[in-house]
Amino acid sequence: MRELILKYALQNALKYNGKASEGAVIGKVIGENKKVDKQEILKLIPEVLEEVNSMKLEEQRLMLEKIAPELLEKKEKKERDIFEFLNIKGKIITAFPPGPEKYPHIGHAKSLILNYELAKQHNGKFYLRFEDTNPTLVKKEFYDIMMDNFKWLGVKWDKLIYASDHMELYYSKAEEVIKKGKAYMCKCSTKTMSEYRTKGKECKCRENSIEENLKLWKEFPKAKKGSMVLRLKIDLEHKNTTMRDPTIFRIIEEEHARHGKKYRIWPNYDFQNAIMDGHFKITHRLRSKEFELRSELQRHIQKLLGYDLTTTYEFGRLNIKGVPASGRIIREKIEKKELTGWDDPRLITLVALKRRGFLPEAIKEFVLSTGISKAEATMTWDDLIVKNKKLLDFDSNRYMFISEKGKKIKIKNCPKLKVKVPLHPEDEKRGFNTLETSDEFLVEDKLEKNKVYRFMHLFNFMDNNFISEDYDQNLKARLIHWLPADDLIKIEIVMDDSKVVKGFCHKSIEKVKVDDIIQFERFGFCRRDSKNQFYFTHK
Repeated sequence: MRELILKYALQNALKYNGKASEGAVIGKVIGENKKVDKQEILKLIPEVLEEVNSMKLEEQRLMLEKIAPELLEKKEKKERDIFEFLNIKGKIITAFPPGPEKYPHIGHAKSLILNYELAKQHNGKFYLRFEDTNPTLVKKEFYDIMMDNFKWLGVKWDKLIYASDHMELYYSKAEEVIKKGKAYMCKCSTKTMSEYRTKGKECKCRENSIEENLKLWKEFPKAKKGSMVLRLKIDLEHKNTTMRDPTIFRIIEEEHARHGKKYRIWPNYDFQNAIMDGHFKITHRLRSKEFELRSELQRHIQKLLGYDLTTTYEFGRLNIKGVPASGRIIREKIEKKELTGWDDPRLITLVALKRRGFLPEAIKEFVLSTGISKAEATMTWDDLIVKNKKLLDFDSNRYMFISEKGKKIKIKNCPKLKVKVPLHPEDEKRGFNTLETSDEFLVEDKLEKNKVYRFMHLFNFMDNNFISEDYDQNLKARLIHWLPADDLIKIEIVMDDSKVVKGFCHKSIEKVKVDDIIQFERFGFCRRDSKNQFYFTHK
């Protein structure tokens, strides 16, 4: 048993920069041998992990090569499949730059985890950067929500950056570009700019001298909103429309979530993004395909300002079939009361997944399994559920639940019993719930005449008459779950379609803490959300 744990602990440690995870190792051990003694695993694993995690990476690699070289080969093959195409050499710094504008969803989790894993696997650094230079979109609440969600996923950043804290840097770089004759102040209307860009036509503002542009730049902070913008001078006939003299600074009057009214001249996304990557020496960034057209413009800005170029790779977006991910659509549905909120169980926002009982490790395994190809990955709930169930099966204690549609029955001649029901059918050492019975029970199943039934862990009966306590295979009794008629607590379960199922469970449920995930027998896994409310995770 110890060697089985050791080999998977070494494999997991090598995958995650020398530190093995207990949950992942347990899952691997049970996956290889479902008949192992779970209690023995729990007893041995702290000792084995302490030994493995105290070793150097090379020592871990050599030991794994000695006791289970096939696992080393699998690990290396997996890494090649994911990141080898990037040809990483030398120092690496990755970043994930979300806009604090909405609740993050599983698509954000994919970009976050890929960049984090890329840095970890190459002993690099990972930066979390809030791209918050559009006051009209940024909301104060989302900074904390995002950080809480990302920490819950197990991500640890080496540096936290707020793009809005570097306004003076953007201003100085803008002035530098103007002095190079590569940017100009434009007074055209938004409609005219759009029309001219579409036609590849130059406006008169493009003919401004450097001196004229610098003069207007100095006047810019006090100008009327919409009266002028700063544009890059590139190529109005460029095939990539983002390169057709894009706006890089504009006036925004709205109050900023962190800086209030301190600034009214704000950089556009591409200018800010390129400078943040260059200034903080971000070497690599993996992001979704929607940014692909912007890569050329961002590289152009970095070249113009003399920064080392950031290697970016755009992959296909991750979608869950039938689930909205657009912040705009979700907001509309919430306003129309079609969704209960950002944590509605039908959504793939991280707060919704957490509330339902999906585990961070399952989400991580899921997003990595979708790969990083250019093709969009459209998955189903079942794909995510498979990952989550594998982790929950061993960890979740069992309880019994009867919906309010159940009925009370009386069993004649049955003994009064005090029965110990194991918290987990495969691990009785974990403990028991003690239930006391009389002759009245609550059942969910519809009972047929002349058919033998057996209450789980209790006794056999037919036509509401007691037969025997002992399990007798010859009776061919149908196994059903039950609750004693006394000592019940009423609860409600919010289902995955947001509907509520009400019912009963035994008072022993009181030992289950908020956030604990349990399995209601023959119903499904559920997470305790409050004293009398659970959220259905999945079957």
